[in-house]
Amino acid sequence: MKKDTRKIVTLGLMAALSLAVYAFESILPPIIPVPGIKPGLSNIIILFSLKKFGKKEAGSVLLVRLLLSAFLFGNATSLIYSAAGGFLALLMEIISDKILSGDHLYLTGSFGGFFHNIAQLIVAMLIMQSTLIIFYVPYLCISGIVTGLFTGFATHFLLKIKIPET
Repeated sequence: MKKDTRKIVTLGLMAALSLAVYAFESILPPIIPVPGIKPGLSNIIILFSLKKFGKKEAGSVLLVRLLLSAFLFGNATSLIYSAAGGFLALLMEIISDKILSGDHLYLTGSFGGFFHNIAQLIVAMLIMQSTLIIFYVPYLCISGIVTGLFTGFATHFLLKIKIPET
């Protein structure tokens, strides 16, 4: 298989895996009884794609997952929330990964989780035209940091697995 074809197929598999993880996570019961707090497990695949393939490729995997998940499980509003959170998280992960010289992936994931929730809170304030959502900030920020730490650690260990080339 040609190198370009292999890369396209692999990125397609990354998008499918990200979608499958997202679907699995959507049926899990809430970790804590606060609406909107989820582990963000599909970000493991996005972080993995960022580290293995690069920022454009990770963005492509994210975009495919966002569009398919909105089409299959959500609606236009969920797409707006997810896209704002996902792309700001990816941008901050790219920046923090560069600042940290590729080390400390757990911190990169943590930045991503934190800014994912910040973006969603901003979108919620704009859609609902209310600043009362600001009281929700501490819960979502703490959960974003904690879940981001987990996804960062998970990605770190996933990257250590040696997969033989075929």
